[in-house]
Amino acid sequence: MKTRALLLLLSISMSSAALADDLELRRCRGIADASARLACYDAMVLPVSQGEVNPAKPTLPSEHFGFEQQAIQSGPQTIDSYIPGRFEGWDSNARIALANGQVWQITDGSKRAFNLTDPKVSVRRGIFGAFFMDFEGYNFAPKVRRVQ
Repeated sequence: MKTRALLLLLSISMSSAALADDLELRRCRGIADASARLACYDAMVLPVSQGEVNPAKPTLPSEHFGFEQQAIQSGPQTIDSYIPGRFEGWDSNARIALANGQVWQITDGSKRAFNLTDPKVSVRRGIFGAFFMDFEGYNFAPKVRRVQ
């Protein structure tokens, strides 16, 4: 009798977890704004099987415990690339694909018009986790966030 009760409790527990995951997926799927929907999916916590590292919670070696922010800041401070082909500028929230495969979105509401071919750019780290895209030969840098 105890075994059957334990199995029943275990199946109820697993079913409620699956139901919660399904509800969370449905909630994200119902968000109309693409950026907000992606942020919802990215915030979901996925179950981790034994031996697998959860990408939502990267782990650092124990000697970095308490110094997580410094470990993040010790990574590259800039990424250099170029925008392949003709570049005509951007509007608010535009996405810019770089030759290295990264895609960055303008987040500061700025707009610029250009007529450039293969412009060189650098994406640099700012303060408080911000990123800025510098265009070679120009004295402005829109705030961006990486979307791919």
